[in-house]
Amino acid sequence: MFTGIVRGRGTLVAVDTQSAGTRFRIRFPETLLDGLETGASVAVDGVCLTVVRFSGTDVDFDAVRGTLDVTALGDRRVGDAVNLERSAAYGAEIGGHVVSGHVSTTAELTGLLLEGEDAHIEFRVPPEWSQYIFLRGFLAVDGASLTVARIDEAQGIYRINLIPETIRTTCMGRYRIGDRLNIEVEHQTRVLVDVVGRTIRAVMAERERSSDC
Repeated sequence: MFTGIVRGRGTLVAVDTQSAGTRFRIRFPETLLDGLETGASVAVDGVCLTVVRFSGTDVDFDAVRGTLDVTALGDRRVGDAVNLERSAAYGAEIGGHVVSGHVSTTAELTGLLLEGEDAHIEFRVPPEWSQYIFLRGFLAVDGASLTVARIDEAQGIYRINLIPETIRTTCMGRYRIGDRLNIEVEHQTRVLVDVVGRTIRAVMAERERSSDC
């Protein structure tokens, strides 16, 4: 489990494509290395990955093909910055919201402003995921817990306003229009929407059966 509070930025220093997936080598800031062990879980741009080896400040992770298919990790190139968060310790403060590291979908970055009082990002998600995104609701964007500030339903565009601290501590400085972003919808919201949807469909089906009698 993670909290959506990015604790540092790593630098991708090697990408090794293998038959079953890809091995990523990431250079960690020293502040995130304390107590790190093989087998530990780390959110890399919002994707929960397992440490397979490390040497000095370089840490290796394997991403299987299934993970690459549903996330934007495969877009990353050597030299890119990535958001990092170590897994939350039991009893730790949840400064953002509960994040699993299981990416729901990817979004296309359609708007970007990283300076001034109106700093924000805008993006478009696949239509089937729009039902889970609400005004003032939580989203994890590349692992950062953020709040939806504006929705343009006609265009299918979602805006998130940014404070300077978020811009400073995350890898948003590398964003370019058209980039893919990892999106994790808030789990409780998704469950609620799905349960309500199934209930409504069941009620409507029962009404149709009753009207046919």
